[in-house]
Amino acid sequence: MEEQKENVRECEDQTSPAEHCSDSRATPPSRGEFSDPVYKEIALANGHINRMTKEELRVKLADLKLDTRGVKDVLRKRLKSHCKKQKLQQSMAASGATDTYYDYICVVDFEATCEEINAPDFQHEIIEFPMVLVNTRTLEIEDTFQDYVRPVLNAQLSEFCVKLTGITQETVDKADVFPDVLGRAVLWLQKKELGTKYKYAVLTDGSWDMNKFLKIQCHISRIRYPKFAKKWINIRKSYGNFYKVPRTQTKLSSMLEKLGMRYEGRPHSGLDDSRNIARIALRMLQDGCQLRVNERMHAGQLASVPSSAPVEGAPPPHKPGSRD
Repeated sequence: MEEQKENVRECEDQTSPAEHCSDSRATPPSRGEFSDPVYKEIALANGHINRMTKEELRVKLADLKLDTRGVKDVLRKRLKSHCKKQKLQQSMAASGATDTYYDYICVVDFEATCEEINAPDFQHEIIEFPMVLVNTRTLEIEDTFQDYVRPVLNAQLSEFCVKLTGITQETVDKADVFPDVLGRAVLWLQKKELGTKYKYAVLTDGSWDMNKFLKIQCHISRIRYPKFAKKWINIRKSYGNFYKVPRTQTKLSSMLEKLGMRYEGRPHSGLDDSRNIARIALRMLQDGCQLRVNERMHAGQLASVPSSAPVEGAPPPHKPGSRD
């Protein structure tokens, strides 16, 4: 499904890089705070790290018991983030600051009906609804949800769609329609006490899942767009800004490769894609990235969320009402 999503991402990902992701999990200081000697120490350390070879970076990371996989730029960023976090840790602890915005991140990567060449007016229908729950405190995948969905406009899957996603006609024929599956997904999120006891955010691989798939599906199913999915973390923007790489290097396969990881599972399986996206998110958290919401739906259209906006978790999940 990644190839299908790529068709519109070029014109959707236009947000300024400064809005995507903080460079450190430490709370950014005000301008006056940069006079503190600790920032001079950080600058000196960064200069030393910039002069290190790839092998020297790996040796240093190994000494610190940090991951040594990835390209040189990733290794350099990982070491810088670790050093900065260590130097700021005492002051953060003293002020009671936290280094994570959310208790949980919920990764979503839908699969939908498609043709090898989609007509301009083709309406994609969600056929797989997966979610992977990442615990930002333990830095582990805590649980997963997966359900298949029966399409109603194009009930017969194309041969291309079956081959791409691995989802068979028999599987969707036995599945429930989207409103029922969404209801079960909401119950799953509610049982995790997300939005009530725990602060959470939704995370996607680009803008397509929420701005296209979910938006179209809600229109087809004649239900309102769910409030808990109106803001999300676009990991492509966060990744590109944090590791300072161009947008052409933020495809799922490229992100994994740059981090020294391989895809696990079957490509274009919604659940497997979500798991691999979660692995990238976990590595970014470990490397010091403050993943935070950077996109939202506003008046039915895609909009960016600037880094200056207050950090808010998604609201408690509820099944949306009918649009009739």
